[in-house]
Amino acid sequence: MLRVPPFQPRSYLSAGTYQTSPEMEFMLKPVIEKPDKSGSGRIKAAPSVHWALASLSLSMLMPSLDTSIANVGLPTLAQAFGASFQQMQWVVLAYLLAITALIVSVGRLGDIFGRRRLLLIGIALFTLASLFCGVAPTLWLLLAARALQGLGAAMMMALTVAMVGETVPKERTGSAMGLLGTMSAIGTTLGPSLGGILIAWYGWETIFLVNVPLGIVNFLLAARFLPADRADRKVAQGRPDAIGTLLLAMTLATYALAMTTGHGSFGAVNIGLLLAAAFGAALFAVAETKVKSPLLRLSMFRDPSLSASLAMSTLVSTVIMATLVVGPFYLSRALGFDAAHVGAIMSAGPLVSALTGVPAGRIVDRFGAHRMAATGLIGMIAGLLLMAALQGSFAAAGYIGPLVIVTASYATFQAANNTTIMSNVTPERRGVISGMLSLSRNLGLITGASVMGAVFTLGSGTTDITTARPEAIATGMQIAFTVGALLIAVTLAIALAGFAGAKRASLSKGSL
Repeated sequence: MLRVPPFQPRSYLSAGTYQTSPEMEFMLKPVIEKPDKSGSGRIKAAPSVHWALASLSLSMLMPSLDTSIANVGLPTLAQAFGASFQQMQWVVLAYLLAITALIVSVGRLGDIFGRRRLLLIGIALFTLASLFCGVAPTLWLLLAARALQGLGAAMMMALTVAMVGETVPKERTGSAMGLLGTMSAIGTTLGPSLGGILIAWYGWETIFLVNVPLGIVNFLLAARFLPADRADRKVAQGRPDAIGTLLLAMTLATYALAMTTGHGSFGAVNIGLLLAAAFGAALFAVAETKVKSPLLRLSMFRDPSLSASLAMSTLVSTVIMATLVVGPFYLSRALGFDAAHVGAIMSAGPLVSALTGVPAGRIVDRFGAHRMAATGLIGMIAGLLLMAALQGSFAAAGYIGPLVIVTASYATFQAANNTTIMSNVTPERRGVISGMLSLSRNLGLITGASVMGAVFTLGSGTTDITTARPEAIATGMQIAFTVGALLIAVTLAIALAGFAGAKRASLSKGSL
């Protein structure tokens, strides 16, 4: 096989024959067939790469679907189990807390023991847990099954992104990331409507049991088409960091509880939980300096590009949560839409993300991740300011139009930022970095639900948003989205500073 130097990865196809660098040879291995029988000696690309991407797409779709599908079933579940609203909230929280607390740890385990192997375990665990959810006879068993389902979802979400680098060539990373973003948006969009139909026709059990056939298909695809873990993987590069894993999981779970308990109304319990989370983070940092193979090497945060990208992911997710927290109250209380119309209008955002994810990924591949990340952030600022400025104007169109701009720009930023992070990660760190990327997004969503909700409440000038006057709701919406635009402006400043630093570093390397 003819080889080219590693610094020419874009020349992987020439005259019908694959030409690869050592790392590209590994990445392309699962999609290369034997020479055809025509005698030409031509090596063809097999369709297995498409089936591998189909498996990764399902691995992103299923956890996203279960993030939103259970919400619509809470009233039915409360009636079925004779439980209170506060108890039913744990059907959602048990799932989200398990994902948030464990997503970095499972990413690291994938780096040690093999990402494909652990992804298969995650798919099987998620599928079995979904079955247990559907047949759970009591609420407490349902909650335990949801936590187990969250563990499987954490494995799928962390390792799916990490597997992209082993499935597609580097120059197609943006397109693959855009596809995964699309599947995540489709899952979020499809959840409420599919859940409503399944509950109405077949009962609440089916909102969980629908994952069983999807999981079986996904497992078979992953087992057949995902590239095998590298034979020379250094399993002995480190044992699992049990102490670090436990400390990080407890710290993240405590933080998530601090931001969700009380539904945005901070009190002594929230402050105590935040202090406990801060103390846990300090203990974790100390513990990571004492072990031979830490869960997170704190030195990686000295990389300004990685630190900036993770910070930007958290900030952008915090702001995007405002559309999900503020939007329903504004549409129903200020504009007077009923629940059906509110649901239809709110679905416009995830639908636009689903439609723009793949095109955004291709644009990133063509024009560059740095440029398109900045473009996405500028688009979000424009959309958020327009949303605040058009408050009360043009009825639903005055909200949907800016929302389309915000979500399309968000999809572009996500594809660009994910590509920036995962394209520059060494193979042995892909799992843990992918987990950190998912964690930054999750922490942003959890923080946004609390912080942006608090900004909205303060802007409305009332402690009980459900009884506020329409004018107060409208004012709160304007303030919340204006604050969101300012946060995205800060994110843009971080992005531009990071890009300038990366350019200077590249120039300095070139001058050596």
